[in-house]
Amino acid sequence: MKRAKKGRVGSSFDDYLKEEGIYEEVTARAIKRVIARQLGAVMQDQRLTKSELAKRMKTSRAQLDRLLDPDNASVTLGTLTRAAHAVGRQLRMELV
Repeated sequence: MKRAKKGRVGSSFDDYLKEEGIYEEVTARAIKRVIARQLGAVMQDQRLTKSELAKRMKTSRAQLDRLLDPDNASVTLGTLTRAAHAVGRQLRMELV
């Protein structure tokens, strides 16, 4: 008896999100979550407190809290770039 090949059945999850009209929103939130987690990990590695990072970024602790909140998608590209530079990193984005 031959086994059926494992393969994709139906459309991809990306296709589903596009059909629902929410692909861009979901993708943006996912990217923000990844960046927030990466920034948190770098802060932990550098033993950097939120207050210290906010001072380096020349911003408020409240603004930094919004940046580190993975569910808050209302962060600007400028804020993300300043945060990356404040921990000695670069923010890299690309169109694919």
